[in-house]
Amino acid sequence: MDKKEKFDYEELKRKTLEQLRSGKSLFGKDGAFAPLLKDILEAALQGEMEGHLDEEQRAAGNRKNGKGNKKLKTGDGTLDLETPRDRSATFEPQIIKKRETILAESLENKIIGMYGHGMSFRDISAHIKDMYDTEISAATLSSITDKIIPLVKEWQARPLEPLYCIVWLDAMFYKVKEEG
Repeated sequence: MDKKEKFDYEELKRKTLEQLRSGKSLFGKDGAFAPLLKDILEAALQGEMEGHLDEEQRAAGNRKNGKGNKKLKTGDGTLDLETPRDRSATFEPQIIKKRETILAESLENKIIGMYGHGMSFRDISAHIKDMYDTEISAATLSSITDKIIPLVKEWQARPLEPLYCIVWLDAMFYKVKEEG
């Protein structure tokens, strides 16, 4: 998907329903959620770069220096990510560290769930501490969420169908001893 294109939520919805019905994974290279995960990870990396390039870094002459490519292996396939670079090569991303090529299987769901549920900075920080065992500054966390929140808001504001059919089944079974 070209970065200038708008994310196609209708295609996501169609592909998600198709994959759910067929029992295929929603993640991985051909999964319906793969483009969304890719966008979220790239936006998080961009947010980290913005947090890294503070006034002190900029005053020292450091600035963005294009992007590199990284293949990230997940439990269901490989994602091709664009990772930001800085001129002095002092940027050390925390979401996906340098030379890290494997994303833990459970991490995919945590990243999408964490930002999709609109968690507070404290909750997000606790999750990142739990996932990576690393502290992230409030400025970096703010930059990351500032980049990702518009993607989540756009998804939350998508048009909904006028009718959704939901079937809820619930039952209780009691053993009754019948006398006589």
